[in-house]
Amino acid sequence: MDRESKQQRVKRLERLCHERGLPVTMQRRTVFEMILDREDHPTADQIYDQTRKRIHTISRTTVYRILDTLVGLTLITKICHPGSAARFDPRTHQHDHLVCLHCETILDLKETRSSKVAWPDVSSYGFVIHDHHIHFRGLCANCIEKRGAEERTTQRPGGRHPRTPARATTRPIAKQKRRIPS
Repeated sequence: MDRESKQQRVKRLERLCHERGLPVTMQRRTVFEMILDREDHPTADQIYDQTRKRIHTISRTTVYRILDTLVGLTLITKICHPGSAARFDPRTHQHDHLVCLHCETILDLKETRSSKVAWPDVSSYGFVIHDHHIHFRGLCANCIEKRGAEERTTQRPGGRHPRTPARATTRPIAKQKRRIPS
């Protein structure tokens, strides 16, 4: 992130904190700056480790609370996918992710067609949708390279690997049985 964009985001943090009666602490500002400086999608522990290098006395609990506050202020987003620690993303605009099943790397997908997905009518469930995120799961280039050419040469038409089910899902088994009416 360029310096000007970062300064604008920090000013937004200050403004939102003042509007909500929250103090703009050195810890809060530092954690936010740490996230803005990263290109990846760090875990809370990675942010904690990085912040400790600057503020030796900060506790893990403080970092977790600050992250929750930043998510609540919509300054960052929390990315959750099954089997992995929550990650944090400074890019709050609608975008989807590529998630490596082997090394857990998360990449931002610049493709925008998925943001035009029609939301289902879930009113019969008493549910209101606010947002959606799509995570495409597979293997990143580095893991494919490590695993060798076998992964590259055994893909089926449509991009699926033969060992990948045609309809992979990230929902828990108990929730798979419940279908949303069309």
